[in-house]
Amino acid sequence: MSEPTGLTPYELIGGEKALLSLVDRFYFFMDTLPEAEGIRALHQPDLSGARDKLFKFFSGWLGGPDLFIREYGHPRLRARHFPFAIGEPERDQWMLCMNKALSELPMNARFRSELSEALQQLATHMINVQG
Repeated sequence: MSEPTGLTPYELIGGEKALLSLVDRFYFFMDTLPEAEGIRALHQPDLSGARDKLFKFFSGWLGGPDLFIREYGHPRLRARHFPFAIGEPERDQWMLCMNKALSELPMNARFRSELSEALQQLATHMINVQG
């Protein structure tokens, strides 16, 4: 998911400032889109904790500072999400919000597509209920 420039995805996305913007927009869409009601209902009323954790996770996942690991240890994403019923509808709602947020960041179209695909795989990995 990196360009021939040798830059990390974290650098390609625009670093900390752009990543904060992405996460803020993602949660804005989750909080306001009627189509995201299902995924929103799985979160606390105050999204600030989720926002902080997602930013820290993405930072390390994209090749930037390992903020999440420093504070919380290994992400263990499936284990951390297992208490929540996540099916294909929740995955699709999460991706709707994420793709809308990604579309607002200036970046190479190919990189955006590769990043979206990687996030789709990550979101699919979180599915823990069938039906």
